[in-house]
Amino acid sequence: MRALRWVSMLLLLGAMPAWATTYAVGIGDECPSGVFVCFSPTPLTISVGDSVKFYDYAGTLFTGPHNVVADDGSFRCANGCDDDGGNGAPAGDSTCMGMGGYCVHCCEWTAIRTFTVPGVVPYHDQVSRAAGVIIVQGPTGTVPGFTIGAGITGAWYDPAQSGHGLFIEVLPNNRFLAGWFADNPAGTSQAWFTGVGTYSGDTASITAVDMPTGGRWIPNFDRGQVVHNAWGTLTFTFTDCNHGKVSFNSVAGYGTGNMNLTRLTQPAGLSCL
Repeated sequence: MRALRWVSMLLLLGAMPAWATTYAVGIGDECPSGVFVCFSPTPLTISVGDSVKFYDYAGTLFTGPHNVVADDGSFRCANGCDDDGGNGAPAGDSTCMGMGGYCVHCCEWTAIRTFTVPGVVPYHDQVSRAAGVIIVQGPTGTVPGFTIGAGITGAWYDPAQSGHGLFIEVLPNNRFLAGWFADNPAGTSQAWFTGVGTYSGDTASITAVDMPTGGRWIPNFDRGQVVHNAWGTLTFTFTDCNHGKVSFNSVAGYGTGNMNLTRLTQPAGLSCL
């Protein structure tokens, strides 16, 4: 039995990376000029088996409580992580203001996560919405295909068809919102249609796109006059942070087809790879 235990331990050690490293990523007031709260460093590239120690920097500026949450919901951490018996609720400097005055470095928290699967792991702070990303390389130094994350949020268009485009937002719980601002097929009026779907990997699908009509400009707007018309479906695929494609299948006379997408804007504070 003792020999069997030793063999099991050797096999386990053989499966682990020989030189696993722990990196540090902080959130607080150590940010570039013009940015109030951020994660740093980001992006961070590590290897399978490496760990990241997330920490809150409670410095001379009280920026409020923070935490770190994976966009896919796989972890939420602050004073430990929820799935490890800790408390991932936002915590930090402002929770210690009742300790009798000025407080520096008194409420820092740390949480360590080990990454065992190659891929791109976007994350964010629930309070400030600061965001970052961990790139986990496989044994050969490669990363699997692109994964949708919060950094996809922004305005997108086709430079060859400038004049119409889409606003995209990546929402919590793997939800994906898109609004397309365009013109009707006859070219007689503007049209817009929107919907919320889900995403996985590099693909997002919206199966119930809505095209409202009947509205009027203020002060004559009456929501009772708005008609919600079924428009069809939209499917998005992204090859990287700045390029993708939208495919459409309309039941409202817009036909089927696809359009190449290029990023036009990205909200401040979001990062993407």
